[in-house]
Amino acid sequence: MEKLSISVFFPAFNDAGTIASLVTDALAVLPSLTDDYEVIVVNDGSIDSTQAVLDELARVHPCVEIIQHGQNMGYGAALRSGFSRASKDLIFYTDGDGQYDVRELTALRALLSDGVDVVNGFKVKRADARRRKLIGGLYNQLARVLFRLPIRDVDCDFRLLRREAMRGCEITLSSGAICVELVHKLHVAGCNFVETPVCHHPRLHGRSQFFTPRRVAHTLRDFTLLWWRQTSAARRPGQGAPVDEVREDNRSSPAG
Repeated sequence: MEKLSISVFFPAFNDAGTIASLVTDALAVLPSLTDDYEVIVVNDGSIDSTQAVLDELARVHPCVEIIQHGQNMGYGAALRSGFSRASKDLIFYTDGDGQYDVRELTALRALLSDGVDVVNGFKVKRADARRRKLIGGLYNQLARVLFRLPIRDVDCDFRLLRREAMRGCEITLSSGAICVELVHKLHVAGCNFVETPVCHHPRLHGRSQFFTPRRVAHTLRDFTLLWWRQTSAARRPGQGAPVDEVREDNRSSPAG
């Protein structure tokens, strides 16, 4: 297996209890995959002690870089910052809340063979409350049907992809709907996907900031805009069905 360089990044919002272990696990597993790597954490305006934890990590580990958002700009904005800063051949990201095991990156890397552009995890069993499972399941099924996504679990933010695949694939949203936008645009661009099961663990620290009525409403609004622009583009003569760029100023859907 060719040892391509790897960028790992974590979007973080009030993840002081988990982000250090994620970074430590990443630094432990990366040398087995490549000699050239970087770890980036996007602190999306955390108001707990996340920044202090990150400052210490960066002091001890020179390969760890911190991106600081002065205020909470939303999960999508944190992903855009991470993708913009990543400089290696491959890019891997997962959430900073510790519900995925970074060490399973080795399973994704083993599947990134020639001809594969994206390896996406899917949750073997979702370790969340019943209400969140229900909402997440309905959202995922709707996204797969409306956007004809090539993966079964767009809500699983445990992804490894070639940086080259992001060229010309502009992601624009600031809410959680950015995951649908990302996967759909990569698919329309002709990227090949492979999936693998990954474990999903209970959240032991903090509380998810996404599943509130206001933030769910913002994500659904973005989701609807994406679908509308896709269908509008498909109706225009001589055009396919890419999702047009959505310019919006949603800054209230944090990571988690």
